[in-house]
Amino acid sequence: MASEVGYEGEIEWDTTKPDGTPRKLLDVSKIHEMGWKAKTSLKDGIKLAVADYRSRV
Repeated sequence: MASEVGYEGEIEWDTTKPDGTPRKLLDVSKIHEMGWKAKTSLKDGIKLAVADYRSRV
């Protein structure tokens, strides 16, 4: 996210705090069996979301 928006500052992690929401994984095997596969990578999705936000603000 930082590289996509052009942030060049330092990112500091507060290791005394919890590390976000516990990871939740979905089983996508059934939808894959039906022939569906994601067409957009996470990196490309972030890029599209940032571009959409910038076009609206």
